Amino acid sequence: MNAQHEDYETALERAAKVIDAADCVTLLCHVNPDGDALGSMLGMHHALRAVGRASVASFPEPFVIAPHYRDLPGLDLLTPPRELATDPSVVVTFDCGALGRLGNLRAVGEQADELVVVDHHVSNERYGTINVIDPRAAASGVVVRDLIRVLGLPMTRESAFCLYTALVCDTGRFQYETTTPDVFALAGELVEWDLPIAQISRTLFEEHSFAYLALLGEALAGMTLVREQSFVWASVTQEQLTRHDVTMEEIEGLIDIVRRTAEADVACVLKEDVDGSVRVSLRSVGATDVQRVAAAHGGGGHRFAAGFTSDVGIESTVERIRASL
Repeated sequence: MNAQHEDYETALERAAKVIDAADCVTLLCHVNPDGDALGSMLGMHHALRAVGRASVASFPEPFVIAPHYRDLPGLDLLTPPRELATDPSVVVTFDCGALGRLGNLRAVGEQADELVVVDHHVSNERYGTINVIDPRAAASGVVVRDLIRVLGLPMTRESAFCLYTALVCDTGRFQYETTTPDVFALAGELVEWDLPIAQISRTLFEEHSFAYLALLGEALAGMTLVREQSFVWASVTQEQLTRHDVTMEEIEGLIDIVRRTAEADVACVLKEDVDGSVRVSLRSVGATDVQRVAAAHGGGGHRFAAGFTSDVGIESTVERIRASL
């Protein structure tokens, strides 16, 4: 069967057989991982290790984890990318819509005998030999829960913690349109493992350094509202990051502040990287499909949340986004 077009349940079954047969499974998530990427990958890592199955987990350079993910169990079990075997038999990617999102680990995925893609992005390029993709799922963590079930692996508290993080991050704390009765049912299953819900929420969403808050004020003061396009955008430059002593990882949640603008359907944050490229985060509160905007510039995501990377600078990137809108 063509791996591009097989149905979800068939792909789950095939993926489970491949993982079951592997001596060791290499688990990878995308560059600059967010809560869904890290939570999904570590959730599977814990599930495999709980039954004595060999697995290694990593993500591309820069091998840096944002401070608000510091409580995720298993961060100490991650393998630096330079230490990964370059010719794995089975690789599983998580929340990674395209091979290019594997950064300097792209070759690891390409050289695998079997490449299992676990994701929920409608824009996923289906680059695997097995593509376990459910665009209806609220998070890649939901797909991981299904795969753990089909594999017959026991749930553990560590896995539950990681998958809850994936779920709460990609549903915006159960505020996005993707929050369905099934999402609450899964959350209910996971929190039965006596998870520290208040601590998780504060660490993920509410706790920031004084330096970040100072930068936040500066970024918000520089926002631009384009009323005729119902579009608001803010930017952060390398100069600002250096002056405030704030890392790129710390400003991941800035988009969630900007998207609160009542006069805008589409919110955008542009972050200048050290190489001059610009990371773009897009959010929609309803009328606009920002995945289509991102896809027009080589990125991807969902209707309500998407992103891409640009190499033409902040101002020119804004012009291109406005043209797409």
